[in-house]
Amino acid sequence: MASTSSDPHPHTKSGQPIWLRAEDKPFEARAALTPTTAKQLLDQGWDVTVERDPQRIFEDKEYEDVGCTIVPHSSWTTAPHSVPILGLKELPVTTDPLPHTHVQFAHCYKQQAGWRDVLARFRAGGGTLLDLEFLQDERGRRVAAFGYHAGFAGAAVGCLALFSQVVQNDRLGSLKPYPNEQELIDEARTKIAEVKKSLGRGVRALVIGALGRCGGGAVSFLRSAGLEDGDILKWDMAETAKGGPFSEILQVDIFVNCIYLSSKIPHFVTQETIRQAGETRNLSVIVDVSADTTNPNNPIPVYDISTTFDKPTVDVASSAGPVLTCCSIDHLPTLLPREASEAFSKDLMPSLLQLPNRHTARVWTDAEKLFRQKLAEAEAAA
Repeated sequence: MASTSSDPHPHTKSGQPIWLRAEDKPFEARAALTPTTAKQLLDQGWDVTVERDPQRIFEDKEYEDVGCTIVPHSSWTTAPHSVPILGLKELPVTTDPLPHTHVQFAHCYKQQAGWRDVLARFRAGGGTLLDLEFLQDERGRRVAAFGYHAGFAGAAVGCLALFSQVVQNDRLGSLKPYPNEQELIDEARTKIAEVKKSLGRGVRALVIGALGRCGGGAVSFLRSAGLEDGDILKWDMAETAKGGPFSEILQVDIFVNCIYLSSKIPHFVTQETIRQAGETRNLSVIVDVSADTTNPNNPIPVYDISTTFDKPTVDVASSAGPVLTCCSIDHLPTLLPREASEAFSKDLMPSLLQLPNRHTARVWTDAEKLFRQKLAEAEAAA
């Protein structure tokens, strides 16, 4: 039978413990562990603790019903240090030491803003970061990623923003998570039809990184939204090998960037190429799904803030041509939180089941080795 508790140390079972923390990032509705996958762990004898979270797409009762122990919001700091803390997005910014093992996306391995401060907290507390972004299988592929749904949702935001700008002569308003994919597709399809009428032609889009999971999701949504296949330019490494900036980007209506940035590359589009295009530019919406906003190697240096669900786009300065906005939301899959969470958690499960053997299981030993490497880099750069 499910249980709830205000006791910060409710672990009475003998199995491997894991603690699903609440997400503090505004508008984040996803979960790294869903009621479905939590039950799989419980069936294996695990002790699963779940924090209450009013913004999570899954109700607390859904976890309670499968047998999880429910504890107060953000109570993970009181958990025994031996209990792994599972989450998705970054922790609140403080200088508090981190003594636990945290399994999450920390966004601090590519020298993003504040990366040394994040790692300093682990150094001070003696804890460990096992970053979800860098869990890899034997072939070097990520074991679990939100890439498909990130691209899918990113393309959706591009379509919705284009409608607001072309048909309503306005900017895209606040976004809220959709209950399912079909509702999002239906809305975008209706709006793209209106855009086509207003423009008197088809809507064209370019996806860079089209061969990856993220790019595949973007292409899939654009097709579902009513773009003709010939109006969807699908680029990957072969098309970008010559190096940018690329004039072709300025001739489409929506540009969706889905690359995985690992090193410095030529810019895809710049303020200067936008200015030079002037009235010949069709480009109206940039969706930077990669959202490497603070990365010094960002190949789209035309914006400098991460946009949010309540303010999903920011204007890009230009001297002529249509209004140009950029979406740089860094957690786009939360537009479809239930489906995105289920897919991610299912893919993570085989690796998660190896967590009790984290000091011998390759996927986890590699993750800890990378953490130690990044910790040393942060100390050297301090």
